[in-house]
Amino acid sequence: MAMSNLKRTHWMRSVVVFLCALSLVSGKVRTSSYSNSWRDLLFGSKWLSVAPRESRFLPIFTVVPVGASGCAAPSGEQGNCMPSKDCLLRSGIPGGPCGGGGYGVCCIFLQTCGGIIRENSTYFVNPNHPDVYDGTGSCQVTVQKLHPDICQLRLDLDMFSIAPPDPANHLCNQDQLLVSGGSPTPTICGSSTGDHMYVDAGLGQSNPIVLSVITSGTFPRLWRVRVTQIHCGSISRADQGCLQYYTAISGRVRSFNFNSVSGRQLSNQDYSICIRNERNFCGIQYNACADMENNRSRSFTISGNSNNPVGTMVGGGGGSFASSPNACTNDWLMMGCIRSADRIPPLPGCEDRVCGGTFSAEAGMLAKTVQSSVRPFRLYFHTDGVEAPNDIDNRGFCLDYVQQPCTNGF
Repeated sequence: MAMSNLKRTHWMRSVVVFLCALSLVSGKVRTSSYSNSWRDLLFGSKWLSVAPRESRFLPIFTVVPVGASGCAAPSGEQGNCMPSKDCLLRSGIPGGPCGGGGYGVCCIFLQTCGGIIRENSTYFVNPNHPDVYDGTGSCQVTVQKLHPDICQLRLDLDMFSIAPPDPANHLCNQDQLLVSGGSPTPTICGSSTGDHMYVDAGLGQSNPIVLSVITSGTFPRLWRVRVTQIHCGSISRADQGCLQYYTAISGRVRSFNFNSVSGRQLSNQDYSICIRNERNFCGIQYNACADMENNRSRSFTISGNSNNPVGTMVGGGGGSFASSPNACTNDWLMMGCIRSADRIPPLPGCEDRVCGGTFSAEAGMLAKTVQSSVRPFRLYFHTDGVEAPNDIDNRGFCLDYVQQPCTNGF
């Protein structure tokens, strides 16, 4: 019993000592000497580097998280928020404070020819970036998965201007962007700033993906491609087989190298553009983008001589359409069962392919709003490898879309 009382007394004395220490802190009591004090026992010699008037505690459970979360640098690049020392150890570039109170830096990662991408949101840039590059050869980077459960890469062409396709058949003979090791992607060239691609990365961690820009001849090239790795279970993951994926009720889709003044529709294209079906929306409408540069719209010029007015061409999936002069048999945009939105009553039939030089669901020279209720919302773009002599100066397409609520008759 005596031993039990002794232990209880010792425990009570310890509690009193601890409470006295806390009272000293809360009352901001200063001591004349900081050596050999209770502060030294709790915090070590680092306490001595703090001036007496600044000697105060942070709340015991205040934790400032500084992890590899996404951030935006003042210069516009996307990076990862992390401690400054970690950024430098991982060969990153500090791009300004992040983390709410400046406890970390927005670390920017860049790789160029011969580099290996090991960080999320890394930029593949041209040599001499941000200056232009006029060299020739093959500039490659290898993307290594951060985790075996990475299923996709998203490539954002933040800046992308390499040599354009040839003027006759619109082939990428001088410069090319190639993606190997993942799902098939079309070869592109020219100017596609603001566009993006999704690449299926397969299973496991041993299959790297290689991004290559192949150049020849003289051209002031500039590229900055952001590579984002997407987890298999992420809500950001695109649907299977979608090269491009849009996740808004309204937006704009366009072909690579589109420009209503100087762009050239690229040959040998085969890919799908997908628009996520938002909740309570059952249909979608498309319009050709406004063209403010030309006296006649060139927002939709897929086949024919675009230097002259070209009407809408539809169909071409087989049967009697195959021999029709208005059929889409070489280059086309496929859209699920499209009809003109302003037809009252609507036509009993619908079309699945559209081409020519005027955007509509009906053959003719009048552009119209097109609608579809086929879900999922998906467009498929196809071009062959021949333009001349029948197809001249086609720009490709630019379409504005708006999803339609289920109450709109869909």
